[in-house]
Amino acid sequence: MPNHSPSRSSLFQRSKTLPTNSYRRFTSPVIPTLRYDERDGVSNNGDSSNFATVPNSEEKPVAVPSQSPSQRITRLWTHFSLTHCLKFSCSCSFTYVMFLRSKVSRLEAENLILVTRCNSNRVLGSENNEMEETNSRAVVFFSVVITFVLPLLLYMYLDDLSHIKNLLRRTNEKKEEVPLKKRIAYSLDVCFSVYPYAKLLALLLATVVLIVYGGLALYAVSDCGVDEALWLSWTFVADSGSHADRVGVGARIVSVAISAGGMLIFATMLGLISDAISKMVDSLRKGKSEVLESNHILILGWSDKLGSLLKQLAIANKSIGGGVVVVLAERDKEEMETDIAKFEFDLMGTSVICRSGSPLILADLKKVSVSNARAIIVLGSDENADQSDARALRVVLSLTGVKEGWKGHVVVEMCDLDNEPLVKLVGGERIETVVAHDVIGRLMIQCALQPGLAQIWEDILGFENAEFYIKKWPQLDGYRFEDVLISFPNAIPCGVKVAADGKIVLNPSDDYVLKEGDEILVIAEDDDTYAPGSLPEVRMCHFPKMQDPPKYPEKILFCGWRRDIDDMIKVLEALLAPGSELWMFNEVPDQERERKLTDAGLNISKLVNIKLVHRQGNAVIRRHLESLPLETFDSNSH
Repeated sequence: MPNHSPSRSSLFQRSKTLPTNSYRRFTSPVIPTLRYDERDGVSNNGDSSNFATVPNSEEKPVAVPSQSPSQRITRLWTHFSLTHCLKFSCSCSFTYVMFLRSKVSRLEAENLILVTRCNSNRVLGSENNEMEETNSRAVVFFSVVITFVLPLLLYMYLDDLSHIKNLLRRTNEKKEEVPLKKRIAYSLDVCFSVYPYAKLLALLLATVVLIVYGGLALYAVSDCGVDEALWLSWTFVADSGSHADRVGVGARIVSVAISAGGMLIFATMLGLISDAISKMVDSLRKGKSEVLESNHILILGWSDKLGSLLKQLAIANKSIGGGVVVVLAERDKEEMETDIAKFEFDLMGTSVICRSGSPLILADLKKVSVSNARAIIVLGSDENADQSDARALRVVLSLTGVKEGWKGHVVVEMCDLDNEPLVKLVGGERIETVVAHDVIGRLMIQCALQPGLAQIWEDILGFENAEFYIKKWPQLDGYRFEDVLISFPNAIPCGVKVAADGKIVLNPSDDYVLKEGDEILVIAEDDDTYAPGSLPEVRMCHFPKMQDPPKYPEKILFCGWRRDIDDMIKVLEALLAPGSELWMFNEVPDQERERKLTDAGLNISKLVNIKLVHRQGNAVIRRHLESLPLETFDSNSH
């Protein structure tokens, strides 16, 4: 900037180039006229300055005293210096303001250029980003289409791969190869059959694939990001109605496809859940669940004797408030429960649990807690005797194969007396056999010879009245059996189970001394109604000796035929008096009867006490019965 102050005309001309506002703003200020008061050296305003403001023309003139030349020169010089200083200051300020204004204009121009360049770069960058995003969406779209269509095409032409392979090998061998489709289907079938959770894993994989492919497809056809597209894909799969607000043809097509796949997946999932629940219910209904019981009675098999057996067990458990009886048979659980309900008797608090399975399979035996059972009863089947005994033997072998063993005793029903030693040999001492057919035949003979004995057997062998009980009484160890007979006021001792060999001795001698571990066999009303007491005082007396009554020949009628009838004839030969007759009335021809008896080991010619009389007919037909001398028979047996 120059040091000399500009002239008035140049300043005025430069001010004309400025705008009106600027001209008004930068006009020179009015410089007040000052005067110097020589009288007291104090200005009219009261300050210490010697200068005073010259009044306006409108004010009253004041008389100014006369001044000396030196004073006048000083005053003029002061006024001149002050005026030019003020003008110089105003000129400098105005010049500096103009400089700042030009600098601001230049900065604004540069800023405008920079803004323009930034906007142009931003537009170019957005265009480039849009092009890159469009290219990425196109790549994603084509990738989804190719990866979706390619597996379908490969699956459609799988069978042609073997032909292509043969052509490449240039061989004309015609071998019967399994198509690849069938092999893949077979592998999937085996996988789903062997691994129970394979279906759920396949469904989960299909869901993940649908969500990922659907999300990428949505990203390719819409403006949303990848994460938002994957979330929308999941919502379409979970809720098929959430795609209704989609805008655009491509987005709607993809949304509908994802929703359709989601409905298919959820339908499959519901089907799998329904099948699992149905299998669980069927397993419970068919009796395939495990029995979590202990100290229960286990019955293996099913026969027509089960009804009476359950009734007697219910009566026996009445004193303890009922028990648990588990039945394992090769029948449907519902059928067994229906048949048991048809018996129509009171179980008296006893619970009967039925399970479907085979006693020959260890897994089914473990399912009914065979190792925790208090007693195990093996029922004979309704087949012929040999087949029934063979099956019982196999059941005993299965029981011996249980690793945990069993704590209860086992009672096996046999049909043929000749097969009993084999079962005892396999099962050992813990197996007790009951040849029901033979026992019933002997009881029938005794009841036929002793009228009224059948009622006694029914009362003793059942649980309605008094029955047999075996129990240890350590306080009676060392007692003689004659003292044991009078030690129970509410029971009748009948025998002793010897601890040494486990055999039961009925009516031992009076001098037999009880040893440690021996058990006493009694007849009592219930197992909690008797106990040994103190020995009562016995008055000795003499009993007269009773003589056995003489035996007389008898005439007995047998109606029907049994497989073990030869054993019954042997028992009658030992019990009857000489001269007795046994009439056999059945539909078996006479010659065949003799052959069957001979094959069973009976020598008819060696019979001494009885004579066999054969008559052929049907005991159900009255006319056939009337042909017999019924009034001459002492007893008859069917």
